[in-house]
Amino acid sequence: MRIGDLSRRTSVPARLLRYYEEQGLLHPDRDSNGYRSYAPDAVSTVLRIRDLLDAGLTTDAIRRLLPCAHDDEPGVAPCTKSLGVMDERLNSLAEQIARLQRQQELLSAQREATVLRG
Repeated sequence: MRIGDLSRRTSVPARLLRYYEEQGLLHPDRDSNGYRSYAPDAVSTVLRIRDLLDAGLTTDAIRRLLPCAHDDEPGVAPCTKSLGVMDERLNSLAEQIARLQRQQELLSAQREATVLRG
């Protein structure tokens, strides 16, 4: 399928699909006219890329994860590479959550102090 077809099937703009190719996430063939030609499984690959981006992973991390992905299973297969990448992201999320909780506590305390003075 051509890039326009893949774009319509995934609701991902063609420009972004070309970016995914530049980042090594998609690997289309080229037909005799030089047009990109995507295999049918490119749809699930693009959707998986979108899910992983939504989970906060970088394109570099996704590039390391994609070889572990299986089209017949949801998510990503538990291979060594994928576990390391996911652990890194989970640790980063835990740190972000802790920072946000501290900010929430500080802001709540400041609000309470303002109400009491008010």
